[in-house]
Amino acid sequence: MAIFYRVRSLNYVSKCFSSINALYLQSPIRRFYSEQATSHFEVYDVYTGPNGLLHGGELRPWLLIDSSTIDPQTSRKLSLAVSNCTLKKKRDYVKKPAMLDAPVSGGVLAAEAGTLTFMVGGSEEAYLAAKSLFLSIGKNTVFCGGPGNGSAAKICNNLAMAISMLGISESFALGQSLGISASTLTRVLNSSSGRCWSSDSYNPVPGVMEGVPSSRNYDGGFASKLMAKDLNLGATSAKEVGLKCPLTSQAQEIYTELCEDGHETEDFSCVFRHYYSGKNET
Repeated sequence: MAIFYRVRSLNYVSKCFSSINALYLQSPIRRFYSEQATSHFEVYDVYTGPNGLLHGGELRPWLLIDSSTIDPQTSRKLSLAVSNCTLKKKRDYVKKPAMLDAPVSGGVLAAEAGTLTFMVGGSEEAYLAAKSLFLSIGKNTVFCGGPGNGSAAKICNNLAMAISMLGISESFALGQSLGISASTLTRVLNSSSGRCWSSDSYNPVPGVMEGVPSSRNYDGGFASKLMAKDLNLGATSAKEVGLKCPLTSQAQEIYTELCEDGHETEDFSCVFRHYYSGKNET
């Protein structure tokens, strides 16, 4: 089994993989992301290029797991390419290699705490074989269906997260303008129908909640440039299937603007301050 994993908590993940005798191959994806490459062509090249992982058409591990955040179509093409390879060493329990797309949710803190959620696409047989691995380094694992469905789930999750953060930030900014403190509005939201993760676990208003990026000048967390990238993936996927997604398009424009204004490395909740001109809680 080989795992290609993109996460900043490398020591933790490597240790977990070693403890279950899994082959941990992070360097190709690490090089890819350290250069801020976001094109699916470049991801595909990591596998199928002249020096790619599938070069030669033979694989030693029978199962590849990729936790990159890429578009579903690329994941499906890669899964097909992997299944067309042959195994260097024949195994009685498997006839051909397989691939799982298994992006995660939870960020760096969840990776370090071992509470990540894996969204997994691929064959159910491969998923069941790898389930113990997912649960050894994460808290939750959800089988999403066939190849590419894990990637699709991740895009949909981050799309909802971005739109939710924009809605909560807009609500707090309006509340401040109308004379309601963010702390008071937070109590209202979290005991009413407006409650969501962005209000009760990741509040974007500095001074309201401890231990979140807004409490440390939006340092750490999930960078705005990564949110912009994922929204681009969502918008592209929606266009490919002919689905109108106006909120996705608006969120894409806002986070693109945020990055162009120099806030690309700040946590995505900084939209409250830099787009809506929200104020700190005093």
